[in-house]
Amino acid sequence: MTASAQRRGVACALGAGLAWGLVFVVPLLLIDYPPMLLSAGRYLAFGLIALPLAARDWQRLRRLDRRDWARAFELALIGNLLYYGLLSAAIQRADAPLPTMLIGTLPIVIAVCANLGRQGIAWRRLLPSLVVIGAGILLVNRHELARLDGARGVDDYLFGGALALGAVACWAWYPIRNAAWLQARPALASGTWATAQGLATLPLALLLFAGVALFVPTPPGFVWPLGPAPGKYLALMLLLGLAASWLGTLLWNRASQLLPTALSGQLIVFETLAALAYAYAWRGEAPAPASALGIALLVAGVLLGVRAFRGR
Repeated sequence: MTASAQRRGVACALGAGLAWGLVFVVPLLLIDYPPMLLSAGRYLAFGLIALPLAARDWQRLRRLDRRDWARAFELALIGNLLYYGLLSAAIQRADAPLPTMLIGTLPIVIAVCANLGRQGIAWRRLLPSLVVIGAGILLVNRHELARLDGARGVDDYLFGGALALGAVACWAWYPIRNAAWLQARPALASGTWATAQGLATLPLALLLFAGVALFVPTPPGFVWPLGPAPGKYLALMLLLGLAASWLGTLLWNRASQLLPTALSGQLIVFETLAALAYAYAWRGEAPAPASALGIALLVAGVLLGVRAFRGR
């Protein structure tokens, strides 16, 4: 891995994190919508956006074989629909701080799992960055957990935490699986693979949308399918489909091709940082001193992680 490739990979991971951070605020902006309807809407938008992109990239998509499409469906189901459905449900059940804290452990979980594989480096080189990132996560979320609204019961927090842990499992699996597939196929363009995942997502999102319509109860007075704020719902779903799904996937695919998975896993912390920045902007406030120190530690941990892999 050259220094240039590392810089480009980190920049791509940063862009993906900025796009993915949006997913933490949209459930709060659409609090009256069932979580699975948010998941279905986001990925239906992703699939529809992929259609014109597929027409433009058809020559390269035709080269994908049956195993590629099977993997794209697998990644779409677990890393897209199931992950975001669990995350949306966790945020609405337990408010944002607790799920955000649990999701915030992903950089450590992914880096540890990836470092057990063939791309691992010596633990003495990897652990300093993980310890610093872990300390940053604790500091940031110590303040965030203090914001729990108290309107929810213990059962809500326990169930919401369990849903968030399910989301962690889905997204710890996704980048490792996705990176292994891309690194085994260096000729596969990151944009083509993002579009393929969007196409694979479309039928799954249609099935999910139908399932939500048939089996998921909606609040009283909810006007199916676009709810009480149809314009807002459509705009936010299109935003997530384009930015958080297609563009985020494209950038992450490129980062996964350029960087070892044990390093790119740590860079998931950019998603946490983006989510915090958007949350503070939404609240119209600055981070408390403890949170600001935690954010500084997260950034320092990323720099230590990049340095540990430099020259490999």
